[in-house]
Amino acid sequence: MPKLIKVLIVLVLVAGAAAGAYYHFYYEQERKPSDRLALYGNVDIRQVHLAFHANGRILHILVEEGDTVKKGQLVAELDPVRYEANLARAKAEVAAQDQVLARMLAGTRHQEIAEARARLAAAQATLRDQANLHRRNQGLYQRKAISSQTMDTIQAQYENAQQAVNQAQQSLDLALEGPRQEDIAAARAQLEALKAAQALAQRELVDTKLYAPENGVIQQRILQPGDMASPSVPAFTVALNNPVWVRAYLPETELGKVAPGMSADVSTDSFPGKTYKGWVGYISPTAEFTPKTVETTDLRTKLVYRVRVYVCNPRNELRLGMPVTVNIPLKQKADAHRGQSDPCSGS
Repeated sequence: MPKLIKVLIVLVLVAGAAAGAYYHFYYEQERKPSDRLALYGNVDIRQVHLAFHANGRILHILVEEGDTVKKGQLVAELDPVRYEANLARAKAEVAAQDQVLARMLAGTRHQEIAEARARLAAAQATLRDQANLHRRNQGLYQRKAISSQTMDTIQAQYENAQQAVNQAQQSLDLALEGPRQEDIAAARAQLEALKAAQALAQRELVDTKLYAPENGVIQQRILQPGDMASPSVPAFTVALNNPVWVRAYLPETELGKVAPGMSADVSTDSFPGKTYKGWVGYISPTAEFTPKTVETTDLRTKLVYRVRVYVCNPRNELRLGMPVTVNIPLKQKADAHRGQSDPCSGS
């Protein structure tokens, strides 16, 4: 019997040692800080309500619902006749004003100056004749050989000749001086205004064509050929599916470990073993209670912060509302994806 008791004591000691080892390996290891953070959320699809930046009747619709479009792809166009006519008129007005300015900058032609000199010479010759006539008749008038009425007529002709010489001299001076600088500046400003109107007409003609702003999928085609389009009425709804957004929630206790720009791996049950490249794009500055749709092991009354994670989706496998798991390595630089024009280009 004592021998049996000793065996039981030995078994108890062995079981205690095993339990201690189990506790140390599992429980103590679980208490060590992990180098990865797991978040749970759902996929959000970004949408663009695509509308024309001009008014007019739709001439062509080039895509259907469900079509994949590339950035810059033409998807629809308006009837451009009115905009083409407006642009042609603006170009003609610019050309006419350009000639006006060129004429002013070139100054007076030498033929016009010669003509002004000739008019001055003719006026001076007439003045000499009128001066001689006035001098001769002045003596006759003093001797009462002619009437005062005749003398008044000769005096008027003499003064008119003087005025004609002055006018011809002014015309020659203006021809030699050329246009005023103020007039040239006004003509140049008018030309710039017409060029701006031409640029606007050109832009309005370009706006009769509607292009996809980013890569995506035509989710809804709202307008049809023949409909009247305007900037306030969307023609399409485009889903931007690469990258997509993941809406997740960060516990308050983990807030200091995550920063915008940190890379992340995203996985889903729909494609086991496959991960998608992502990065933290936004962390809400405002705390909120955990939504009921988010399944975490923490109590739902704890405060969390909404996180937006961008995820590359080149094959369009991540769909709207799909539940996903986001794993964020904590030992990394916070600005890993900042400054990149297209982080999904290599995915």
